[in-house]
Amino acid sequence: MNFQVMAKPSGASCNLSCRYCFYTEKEKLYRNNGAKLRMGPEILEEYIKQYIAAQNSSEIQFAWQGGEPTLMGVNFFESVLAIQQKYGADKSISNTIQTNGTLLNDAWCSFFAKNDFLVGLSIDGPQELHDRYRVKAKGEPTFQAVMSGVQLLKKHGVEFNTLTVINDQNSLHPLEVYTFLKEIGDNHMQFIPAVERTADTYAKELGLGLAIPPSNSKTEENLNVTPWSVSPKHLATFYLEIFNYWVRNDVGKFFVQFFDIALGNWLNAGSGLCHFSPQCGFASAIEHNGDLYSCDHYVYPQHKLGNIMETPLSVLMQKKQQRMFGESKWRDLPDYCKQCDVYKACYGDCPKHRFAKTPDKKQNLSYLCPAYKEIFTTIAPYMGIMAQLVRQGRPAPEIMEIVKKQDLAMPQP
Repeated sequence: MNFQVMAKPSGASCNLSCRYCFYTEKEKLYRNNGAKLRMGPEILEEYIKQYIAAQNSSEIQFAWQGGEPTLMGVNFFESVLAIQQKYGADKSISNTIQTNGTLLNDAWCSFFAKNDFLVGLSIDGPQELHDRYRVKAKGEPTFQAVMSGVQLLKKHGVEFNTLTVINDQNSLHPLEVYTFLKEIGDNHMQFIPAVERTADTYAKELGLGLAIPPSNSKTEENLNVTPWSVSPKHLATFYLEIFNYWVRNDVGKFFVQFFDIALGNWLNAGSGLCHFSPQCGFASAIEHNGDLYSCDHYVYPQHKLGNIMETPLSVLMQKKQQRMFGESKWRDLPDYCKQCDVYKACYGDCPKHRFAKTPDKKQNLSYLCPAYKEIFTTIAPYMGIMAQLVRQGRPAPEIMEIVKKQDLAMPQP
């Protein structure tokens, strides 16, 4: 089987204290007498060896995340490349790394450029919006440090995407955020909605401040969404304002992951993203010590699959526990979702967000359901046109001229 793993070599350790981060508090699950959370050489080699051996493809991609993976230093990733060469010399191996950008320097960016790393850069928009939540431990802003990182990436010709967390603040300024990302980025944008709840009973027992996500194991009802979470209403407005501009001006010039995956589903080609796929369970997370979890949003004791130093990675990913976890994405969906007109566009969203109830009081409805119903219903005619263009072998950007003619034909107020 082919699967993906998000490797977290520095665990949840990070040099920032972003106020909405769901992962940094996972340090509390591992912190022991102040020791740093770092992946050692033995675990690193075993992970790379097992991951390469488990893939049925000649092309293999490694994803390095955190916390903040650049805390490991350039030498660590030099070792990564050497081990990948040792065990995958007959494979085409690529690497991606997600970073907050504040620790980037010439050495890092030269390394990325030389070794063709694809960099994901976390930035939430213009300075005022970015610095609202993406701060250091004492609340100091980080925007200028990130922008220095952007300039270094460009200086060295490093391919990078921007990743923006949609929260209660920047969701109110969609075109301002989009225009800013166009100006500073590398033409590819990813957006992630911030949705978390305050701690439920089990989370408090673990010493955590955020609720354990819903899953195939029952949790107490908790609808207390954190203040910085994006509302369904504002998420819909955010995406639709950007889409209305993008479909008229930027198709084929700037790539928004959300629109790309929507088109994939309209073409029945698959979205390529677990949130909007019928099933999940093919993207796990490995912690610094070799512990493997069902998903990086489910790094909790009940979702630990095992440790790769004790059980091979390929065996862990085929455990019944993981299979049931992935199948629950569609198995536990209420009929309200399955009968929805846009079901095949969103497939019920990520199970992490399914803590709301349907109008008939059934569980497992996504908190963001109203947003996705509005978004996918509104963009459906445009997606239908683009899908038809692609099927005919014509370029999707032709949609812009079609929409322009439609706009001109509309009665003017």
